[in-house]
Amino acid sequence: MKSLPTKINGLVLLEPAVHGDERGFMVETFRRDAWAELGVDVEFVQHNHSRSSKGTLRGLHFQTSPGQAKLVRCPRGEIFDVAVDLRRDSPTYGQWEGHVLDDKHHRQLFVPVGFGHGFAVLSDIADVTYLLSSTYDPATESGIAWDDPDVGVEWRVAEPLLSERDKTAPCLSEIADTLPF
Repeated sequence: MKSLPTKINGLVLLEPAVHGDERGFMVETFRRDAWAELGVDVEFVQHNHSRSSKGTLRGLHFQTSPGQAKLVRCPRGEIFDVAVDLRRDSPTYGQWEGHVLDDKHHRQLFVPVGFGHGFAVLSDIADVTYLLSSTYDPATESGIAWDDPDVGVEWRVAEPLLSERDKTAPCLSEIADTLPF
């Protein structure tokens, strides 16, 4: 396992060793001590799995209290995974960073508390799994607009498939004063 460079402090992009031959492959997807050495020193308490079709865009979501760190991977297909810095005191506040996660390289993105997170599906189907540092609580779920012009995420899908929630999410400027980060 190695850590790859990221632009925003706190994000950790991990690339595991993939052991493969003509039969298939084996990859280690989590080992607490090794991940902690690379900057993912979080106790995870929930594991989620989603499946989406090509063009689906989910995000940009976050939990306000107690916040929620995520370790995201794509064990099937390919996604463009995005994190937006929502930490008001951060020099990169409002900036985003995106990485392709897929079933070929098996990279993972650690998104710490204080970030919005989303992804767009680039393949026909994609499975996304993520370990969470806190349990889901609908009372503290929030999000910002996937197409907020001030954030300017350059999604890799032209006409995304969106949930009603994502279609009506506010811009960052509309909720900035309420962010707990």
